[in-house]
Formats: sequence, C-alpha cells, structure tokens
Amino acid sequence: MLSAQKKTAAKTDAGHSVHKIGGTSMSQVTAVMDNILVGNRSDSELYNRVFVVSAYGGFTDMLLENKKTGEAGVYQLYAGSETDWAWGDALTKVSEKMCAINEEIFGDAPELKLANAFVQERIEGTRSCLMDLHRLCSFGHFKLEKHLLTVREMLSAIGESHSAHNTMLLLRAKGVNAVFADLSGWREPEASTLDGRIEKVFSDIDISKQLPIATGYAQCSEGLMSIYGRGYSEVTFSRIACLTQAREAIIHKEFHLSSADPRIVGEDAVRPIGRTSYDVADQLSNMGMEAIHPRAAKGLRQNDIPLRIANTFEPEHPGTVIDDHWDPDDSRVEIVTGVPTAFEIEVFNQDMVGVAGGEETILSVLKRFKVPTVTKNLNANTITHYVSAPLKQIRRCVDEIEAKQPEASVKTRKVAIVSVIGANIDQPGLFARAVGILDADGIELVASHYPSRRVDLQFVVAEGDFSKAIKALHRGLVEGKKSKADDKSSDKAEELAAA
Repeated sequence: MLSAQKKTAAKTDAGHSVHKIGGTSMSQVTAVMDNILVGNRSDSELYNRVFVVSAYGGFTDMLLENKKTGEAGVYQLYAGSETDWAWGDALTKVSEKMCAINEEIFGDAPELKLANAFVQERIEGTRSCLMDLHRLCSFGHFKLEKHLLTVREMLSAIGESHSAHNTMLLLRAKGVNAVFADLSGWREPEASTLDGRIEKVFSDIDISKQLPIATGYAQCSEGLMSIYGRGYSEVTFSRIACLTQAREAIIHKEFHLSSADPRIVGEDAVRPIGRTSYDVADQLSNMGMEAIHPRAAKGLRQNDIPLRIANTFEPEHPGTVIDDHWDPDDSRVEIVTGVPTAFEIEVFNQDMVGVAGGEETILSVLKRFKVPTVTKNLNANTITHYVSAPLKQIRRCVDEIEAKQPEASVKTRKVAIVSVIGANIDQPGLFARAVGILDADGIELVASHYPSRRVDLQFVVAEGDFSKAIKALHRGLVEGKKSKADDKSSDKAEELAAA
C-alpha cells in the first residue's frame, strides 16, 4: 500500500504548480477570479494547480490584533478580559463583517446562504468553545495562559477558512470542479503533524481533475503560529509544494518584486527584477522585505522548486523567478531596500579585550527577548548590534545587558539601515562607489559592511536619511544616473563655459 505522501504525489501531474494568494489580493475578488483562478482558461487548463489562500484583508487583524497599531482583536480581548462581553462583541463584529463581505461577493446568488451558514457554524462553534474554556479556567486547577496559543491559532483559522470556502463556492458557480481543502483541523478528533495534515487532506484529491483551494492556516501538533508567527501561510504553501513535488511555486502579490519601493523612488524609476536567487530572498527577509518567509524558502530551495513572485493585476507579466541556479556572470545591483527604523545597541567593555566569547552575554539577552540582529560590527572592546524591534524590547535588552555587565557602558540610538542587494555584486569599486554616492548627497555613514559572500552591502545612516539614501543609491547603482551633486557640478561647469 502506498504511503499518504506517495498517494498524494501519485495523483498529481508532474507539471502542476502551487500558488499562494495574499490577503490584500484576496480582497480584490474580481481581479483574482479574472487574472489568476479562471481568466481565459477552460477544461484541463483550469487544473494541475493548487491554491493556498490568506484571509481577506483586515480579518486577521480583527481576530488577533492589528499588526501595525497593536489595537486589540478578539484574541487580545479574550486573553486580557475577565468577562465574555468584550471579546464576544468583537467576535460578533467579525461575523457581521464576514457576512457583509459574502453579500458583496455573491449578491442574490444561492451560494450566499451556503457562505453565511459556513460563517455561522465557524463563529458560533468557536464562541461556544471559548466560553467553555473560560468557564473551565475559572477553577484554580486550569490556567488560561497554557491554552492561549491554541486559542490564537483557532481564531486565526476562521479568516482563512472563510476566504477559502468562498473561493470554492465562486469557482463551482462558474463550473469549475473546485474542492475546499480544509487544513484548519476543524472538529478533527486527533492532532497531526503539518506533513500528516497535508497528506491526509490531499490524499483524496486528484489535482488533474480538481482544483484544491486550501486554507493558509494548517492545524498541527508543531503549532505553526508559535514557530512562524503570522507568516505561517507561506510555510503551509511551501510544504504543500514540497510534498506534492510541484514544478513551480507562485506567490501572487499586489505589486512586483521591484528594484526599490516605488513610494520612495517613484513608480517610473523602479523595475521588476525578473530573476534572482534564494540568497537574495534571504537578504530581503533580513531587511524585513519578505519575498517569502525564510523557513518557507528553505523547503523550496532544498527541493529545487523555483519560486515565482507574480503581480495579481498584471497576469501576462512573467514576474520574478527565484531559484538556486541563478548565478549571473555580469555583476549588477538588483534591489535597494532597508529598515527605516532600527536601533543601535553599542556595548563598550574594556574587559572583553582578548577574551574569547565576549559577545555571548549580549547574544543570550537578544535571544531571550526575541530581538533579531540585522547587522553588527565589533572591535577590540566594543560590540554594536543594529536591531529591528519595538523600543520596549530594546529597553528591556539594555537593562539586562547592564545588569549582567555592570562594568560595561551601553548606548542606544535610532538609526536606519540601507542595503544594496544582488545575486552577484562582486565588482571592483562598487563599495567605494556606493560610499561616494551617499557622500555626494550629504548622507553621513554611521557604519558600513561589505560581507564576503558578495550579495549585499549594508549602510547604517541617520533615521532621517533613510529615504534620501534609498533614492541616491537606486539612482546611482540601478538607474545608472549621476548623483544630484554631479548634476549640479555639471550644470555649473556648463554655465562657466558658456560665460
């Protein structure tokens, strides 16, 4: 008898692809249907594809907390409330908004009743479960804190189940043999590993004749959210691609993977990258500009599956392909990006001179408070970490470093980090040229790094110089134009010559 994984692989075509659609794109229902899911496809062209979908834009914020502002959603209210009212009302608002979205999507079509009934079942089932848990934990023997991560995952799953189920109904209404691939573990009696969950759900799906619409959240014994935070949907997407031996993995975003942020350098100046390497994808993740979650990229990379970043609104454009075989002979800068707000943590300690492992205390503190280092430098008596984290966490780190190293002097300040990235930027004079560009635009460097792997340059600048540095480096290294200072000098020379 074939194993679950072999059954899954046996029912797929060697040329199938696995797609992920993000929340912002999912909210553009018509564009997704016309540009990605159906479009001009018919019959067999509709199949040999798997779709992993995120919740419609804004719902995960309502269910958990607002990612940008921190405003409490259902989860935060449940975790911090002694009554049912606050979180219960918030859950009701989620239900009402989901039903309003359903009405916008389906109108008077018969699918509306099915969509609303699905929302009602998931919302009220969750409400009942949370109320029971709340009552149980009113007894001293049970502690709510031990169950909060499960509550968080259960709530998060509602959003993706809603969008996946709706997408399945829409496709069926158009005559497509779509299947709701529910990985959320709803009412499943037994826990399962992530791979086991995917294999079980996909073992009965024939991808050559059915179009699976899978939830971005997958319930599993590992606990996706505890490991990957809110980037779990990309990990689910990656594992499906690996387990089904996909030909290609495709992420549909509302923008191209471009040479810089068009909001900073202008839409006319940026250009789609076209092709790059997983090395570059890792550097982008380090800068907070994720093409894909690094853990998800690892699986695709190990299984030699190329990743394509496509624009939802330009279906004819090939997008950008990321793989492990891109090693261009010609050196070129592909992307200029960075972290607009970071913190410098400088630790001066005379006792570190000549002592092996002098950095271990600092690293243990950063690890404890989950503060990732973007870049760092050191000399005989000073170690400086440039980190991206909320100020509250930074203060905790500084307090603990000072407590553990009372003889040290610890300083912090706000900075920005700008990075020049490319699959091959091993060209003579590039670093000096980049420094010259920044200097010509009056941007003072706090620190700079040219790592030996030759895929990125890093410049630490004042926080207020972030956009200015991005524009200058993009202008000089990607667009190939002179700096503004050079232009002014040239104009002045022409004026003098004319005089």
